[in-house]
Amino acid sequence: MSFWEYLGDRHQQLLTETCQHALVVAQCVVLATALGVLAGVAICRSGWLGDHATATTATLLAVPPLALIGLLVPVVGPGVPPTVIALTLCGLVPIARNTVVGLRGTDPSPLDTARGLGMSRTARLVRVELPRAWPPILTGIRGSTRILMGIAAIAAYASGPGLGNEIFRGLGSPGDAHARDQVLAGTLGIVALALLFDTAYALIGRLTIPRTPGAPAQPEENQT
Repeated sequence: MSFWEYLGDRHQQLLTETCQHALVVAQCVVLATALGVLAGVAICRSGWLGDHATATTATLLAVPPLALIGLLVPVVGPGVPPTVIALTLCGLVPIARNTVVGLRGTDPSPLDTARGLGMSRTARLVRVELPRAWPPILTGIRGSTRILMGIAAIAAYASGPGLGNEIFRGLGSPGDAHARDQVLAGTLGIVALALLFDTAYALIGRLTIPRTPGAPAQPEENQT
């Protein structure tokens, strides 16, 4: 049986695992974005907290994803819970860093104007600072999603959902006639999903980021 015949024979299972993979990554990106932006705001507003937050994020990056999932399994059990927690923790790091970059790079002139108009601190954050920091934040979300696509595959080790199960089935039975096809199908599926997500982010950027000379420069996407 060729690779294409294998895809045709297992298309329903592969489609289900692809949808599971995309859904768990999307959910964790949303959670990581919310937590990452909040962490970035806290870092910018508190020097003491910022020092500790920086050390914490560095520690999270130092922990291998597989080890993190393994540590979570005895606490929350196998399956979806450790996958969601591990992906969210890993995903919020680049988003938090890019939020800090965006907020610190905001032009002070609009903030001074907002203060002069009597805006509260929260109103300035929501209406002035975060919109101007959006380009770097989106870059962080984009990079975070790419990272989580791969980590979600590793989560299959703890019975997590997604295409990682296809890869682990192939790796677990090297003598099987379909082992190579299983690994290849899972890998190509993850790559295809990453490209689709990246295309969606590019479209969101075109629709939400104004092409103005004063917009802050976007940082590098590789934050790890």
